[in-house]
Amino acid sequence: MPRHCQCLPRRRLLGGLLLALALTACGQQDAPQQPAAEATPQPPRIALVMKSLANEFFTNMADGARAHQAANPGSYELIVNGIRNESDLAQQVALVEQMMATGVDAIVIAPADSRGLLPVARRAVAQGIVVVNIDNRFDRELVADMGIDIPFVGPDNREGARKVGEVLAAALAPGDQVAIIGGIPGAFNAQQRQAGFEDAMRSAGIEVVSIQSADWEQARAASVASAILGENPDLKALLCANDSMALGAVAAVRQAGRADQVLVVGFDNISAANTLVQSGEMLATADQYGDQLAVFGIEYALEILATGQAPQDRNTPVDVVVSSAQ
Repeated sequence: MPRHCQCLPRRRLLGGLLLALALTACGQQDAPQQPAAEATPQPPRIALVMKSLANEFFTNMADGARAHQAANPGSYELIVNGIRNESDLAQQVALVEQMMATGVDAIVIAPADSRGLLPVARRAVAQGIVVVNIDNRFDRELVADMGIDIPFVGPDNREGARKVGEVLAAALAPGDQVAIIGGIPGAFNAQQRQAGFEDAMRSAGIEVVSIQSADWEQARAASVASAILGENPDLKALLCANDSMALGAVAAVRQAGRADQVLVVGFDNISAANTLVQSGEMLATADQYGDQLAVFGIEYALEILATGQAPQDRNTPVDVVVSSAQ
């Protein structure tokens, strides 16, 4: 009897424990499941990689991009980069690699060279980054050989330069002598602007006596223009592939005392050149809407990211600027 009395409490205790465990398990099973917190989607990060920020054209481009992002703060984040001078290819490659390392979603790039930036651009595409080419077009044959899709968003540089050349040709006579001061020889837009100038001069029967590069730089263009003026006393005009070089050419013409004899045209419509056009010290320039050019590229990058569509080239406007007094 005593042994029987000692076993009852143990059985009751074991039964109670089993009942409690069962109730606990039922309670856990019946408790409503809390949904996992959804991560807030982050806006895409867009890197703008430009050429020299010492050139007003690219500071205007950067300002336009920043204004667009400020007006669309929830749509994307913007990172703006530029190189020290127009020809610093190594620094631009390093900037693209840096943007790749930080994991941006898209890179909008105005390349310093039409071929030299393509290997790093291909690595970015392979990493899943959308790359959009603006301002200076990548070499189309090399892009095709690499088997990559990089759309170009920008103006027809040859057409724009031809229009500027036609304005100049109207102020000259057949047989007059002119010279062309070009940008970096390996840059597609430099090649296209030179070709556009040559198209217009050829059609008008005007002789191109010299074609020299000044690498987009004002000081170098002043030196090149001075030498051309000294070698060609009958020169009637200087056609410059960007406005920075046109400013240098104007300075050289002034220094030579030939401001009334030699016309100067440019390309880009930066403010200093526009002032000279309005005053008559420059005949014309081309406006490719530099403050909006990066925006065009950014908007297309966002569209590609949102839709996954296959990228295609897009033309943007370019217009001739002459004095409002004309």
